[in-house]
Order: sequence, then C-alpha cells, then structure tokens
Amino acid sequence: MVTENDRVAEIKVLKGAPCGATWNAARKIKNMPIKEALTRFGLEVQFFCTADPASWDPLWGKSPVHLAADIHTAVFKAGLKKKKEQT
Repeated sequence: MVTENDRVAEIKVLKGAPCGATWNAARKIKNMPIKEALTRFGLEVQFFCTADPASWDPLWGKSPVHLAADIHTAVFKAGLKKKKEQT
C-alpha cells in the first residue's frame, strides 16, 4: 500500500476473496482519504460480494457478507499500522 498526503495512492491485493470483491473494492478506494477509506473498503467489499447475505454463520454470528467486510477492514487497518511502523 502506498499513501500520499493522507490518501490511498496505491493498493495491491496479495490475497482476495474468490468472487473478486477485494480487487473491485481496492479500485474504489484508490485516491480516497485514508479516514474515509477505512470505512468504505468494507462497504465496497459488501457491495461486490457474491455470498448470500441472507445466510447466517452460527460460528461468527454474522452473514458472510458482513464477515467479509469485517475481515477486509481488519486487514486494511493492519496494513496501515504496518506501514506506519515502517516509517
């Protein structure tokens, strides 16, 4: 991930959802302010996710669409934290 002036300048997906939602969502947050991207990335994943939002995972207590958003947001935050520690 490359950030410039508190914006997401570039984001490279190393592993993503099999449906392609990760790559589509990453394109949507490019050039977005980081603060906004922290919220939008998970939402964009939900918009592109092809999992059945009506199904419910009893282990996680969420639909797979919401779980996908949470996982993507957590990984995005971890990437920002790692980048910050490196500078």
